[in-house]
Amino acid sequence: MASDKGVTPRSEDFSRWYTDVVQKAELADYAPVRGCMIILPYGYELWEAVKGGLDRRFKETGHQNAYFPLFIPESFLKKEAEHVEGFSPELAVVTIGGGKELEEPLIVRPTSETIIGWAYAKWIQSYRDLPVLINQWANVVRWEMRTRLFLRTMEFLWQEGHTAHATYEEAEEETRRILDLYADFAIADAAIPVIKGRKSPQEKFAGALHSYAIEAMMGDKRALQSGTSHNLGQNFAKAFDIKYLDINNELQYCWTTSWGVSTRFVGAIVMTHGDDKGLRLPPRMAPYQVVIVPIYREEDEKTPVMEAAWRMKAALVAAGIRVHVDDREGQTPGFKYNDWEMRGVPIRMEIGPRDVEKQSVALARRDIPGKEGKQFVPQEGVAAAVQDLLESIHATMLQQATGMRDANLFEIVGDYGRFGEVVESGGWALTWFCGGAACEQKIKDDYQCVSRCFPFDQPYPGQQGPCIVCGHRSAEMAYFARSY
Repeated sequence: MASDKGVTPRSEDFSRWYTDVVQKAELADYAPVRGCMIILPYGYELWEAVKGGLDRRFKETGHQNAYFPLFIPESFLKKEAEHVEGFSPELAVVTIGGGKELEEPLIVRPTSETIIGWAYAKWIQSYRDLPVLINQWANVVRWEMRTRLFLRTMEFLWQEGHTAHATYEEAEEETRRILDLYADFAIADAAIPVIKGRKSPQEKFAGALHSYAIEAMMGDKRALQSGTSHNLGQNFAKAFDIKYLDINNELQYCWTTSWGVSTRFVGAIVMTHGDDKGLRLPPRMAPYQVVIVPIYREEDEKTPVMEAAWRMKAALVAAGIRVHVDDREGQTPGFKYNDWEMRGVPIRMEIGPRDVEKQSVALARRDIPGKEGKQFVPQEGVAAAVQDLLESIHATMLQQATGMRDANLFEIVGDYGRFGEVVESGGWALTWFCGGAACEQKIKDDYQCVSRCFPFDQPYPGQQGPCIVCGHRSAEMAYFARSY
């Protein structure tokens, strides 16, 4: 049964709750083309916060932004057999242009390794040209059959980094550096705890040597792959003839990487932190960190209350805080409270006639409901009080998400039945795993889940244990969970 806001309770139907919140918080809406979405301004501002946090980190590590074409010649994808095999079911193909059949079909990019590889082959001649560190912000198209707003759409926005290096070691260092960067962003900006690890051979990116990912637990305990980083080895370099003359004047193939985070991260924020009242946004991601709600009944109360509201806004803006004054006429304070709760604004500031008299304001935290999350502070020095509160909110949200995740991680050794019970109940099972395709397929068939990653933080480094399926001695443990 939906709440008075029209939001299905999370405990009743998490999937329906998610769609309700995305639409009622005005993050996105459905497009006329199946599987596509319209990102609304509030949702796009949230994506811009993702984009801003990542872009700053990319540039701090020496990467530059560029842009490559949307259309890719079909022959490019055929040059890398494993890559095209992995993507062929998802490709959108253009065969007619300008009213005429094209001599060569064009692929609407599902990812840009091929066309960027073609460009790198032209640009790279010598070891002096390396490394090449390029990122692009773009849209891509994958013909998904089962779609969901932000999480899986036919067209989505993302960043895709593509780099070229002289050695395997440099490419591997880059791949791991980017994964660390993604994890830092998820934790420090989005208050989402993540597990870093390596994907199994079956789950790695098509054409990659190694794939790494950050995995996050959503509010229903399902896993969401929230960012990936791939060491492509020399596969694409050989397919596109990306070579360089080394210091000994010998021709060598480059080592390349690719990595990406998409608009599904907006979905991750919703599903990690949201509740039955709507969004709960981490302060560093929120389009508005504070909303000011003026409260007055009589006309003679309006002027001093509004003057105080605009004065508080000026003080907060001067401190670099994103703030909005809700001065809508004809709406009650209660309606505004509910509206901004749905939108997840971290702090609601209330100012009424008594607050004007007392030179104070009321601050209500979105992360802590009711009286426990409300306090009164002096108007003098309000910016410092709000900044401290925003830091506290971020820490609390991260702690809540981490506690929820850790309570649902289970270590299983040698008990396939118990393993199944854990994943079927929504938990994540950490177990010894040989990495074999047959073993992974059996788990997928039996329990509708696959490995999420071999975590870097192994509980028993240097030891071995029995694969949960075949029993063969295995050097690493892997997480298994149902996922989006």
